[in-house]
Amino acid sequence: MDFENFFTAELDKLREAGNYRVFADLERHKGQFPKATRYGEDGESEVTVWCSNDYLGMGQHRKTIDAMKEAIDKCGAGAGGTRNISGTNHYHILLEEELADLHNKEAALMLTSGYVANWAALGTLASRIPACEIFSDSDNHASMIEGIRHSRAPKHLWRHNDPEHLDQMLSQADPDVPKLVAFESVYSMDGDICPMAEILDVCEKHGAMSYLDEVHAVGLYGPRGGGIAEREGLMDRVTVIQGTLGKAYGVMGGYIAASANLVDFVRSFASGFIFSTALPPALAAGARASIRHLKTSDIERLRQRRNVALLRERLDAIGVPHMMNESHIVPVMVGDAKKCKFISDLLLENHGVYVQPINYPTVPKGTERLRITPSPMHTQADIEHLVGALSELWSQCALSRAVA
Repeated sequence: MDFENFFTAELDKLREAGNYRVFADLERHKGQFPKATRYGEDGESEVTVWCSNDYLGMGQHRKTIDAMKEAIDKCGAGAGGTRNISGTNHYHILLEEELADLHNKEAALMLTSGYVANWAALGTLASRIPACEIFSDSDNHASMIEGIRHSRAPKHLWRHNDPEHLDQMLSQADPDVPKLVAFESVYSMDGDICPMAEILDVCEKHGAMSYLDEVHAVGLYGPRGGGIAEREGLMDRVTVIQGTLGKAYGVMGGYIAASANLVDFVRSFASGFIFSTALPPALAAGARASIRHLKTSDIERLRQRRNVALLRERLDAIGVPHMMNESHIVPVMVGDAKKCKFISDLLLENHGVYVQPINYPTVPKGTERLRITPSPMHTQADIEHLVGALSELWSQCALSRAVA
């Protein structure tokens, strides 16, 4: 087989379909988020980032940065090993205690990313609980899908955010079989929020464990940033809460929070945890400082919500269609892969606006979009500039406008 020709042909198919991923080469400006320098073929240019998962700008916050610098000065750069072999630093322990407190759970376990946390925790629980079956929301993230696949446990898909369908499926299952229900609070592409209380009612009715992914909610919702479960007063009813340190908390890493025994079970059996080098102490220190700040500060969340509402209002005024939801995610709907990439390219090249196109397979064909995430740091002038550029390109691409 001619491997190089095969690779070339497959990549050419992606380009032809408009689904080839191009990474923007960016250099974030400390203290000036969401501004960044873009490095391109024609040199450097200044851009405003509109699609960052650093939702509250905590990756630029003084407390986060100072904590990381202090940890580097104390401990150096790396952790020095896996958590089992010399890599457990005191900063890791402090962070796990902070996370357990955030979610009102007995314990927490830090992993190298949210993806790894889902893969390791779901894969371990479902494979090691005898005869366990998984009931997964049909729109769950790739990391949850991979964890479920890795477990080799029987999997049942229930319709997205449909607790009645979940109830039907659980009712048809063997009542003596252990069951795990996996779902998310905020879904990252549509920005919709699950009916959590109703889902937990169904889990409890059938004696099923609940596994809740809160990666797009922690830091952002609830009086202390504990996520949708905290906002709704439901944390005590969730078996496992999984979250990330790389989005609203602005650093890197993933975690689970649950009972002490469940966390110890995953810690003891999950290969993705056991055989991975621990995160650098500085990252743990920065994440802990970010979490502690957002437990007591609401100003970042309030400013973000103000900017989300303002952007939606301005998009409505010019008729650019966006998917309505209750969250901080604003999906601007294009519906065509090539046009979506074209608009993204021209926003970057001609308007200094960076927003990544979201195409298949991340979203279904025909639902291609620009996933916009306003932050507390975007100004009204930033919003007006973005909206004006979108209006111009909407006309240039002859895309239909929403009727008010």
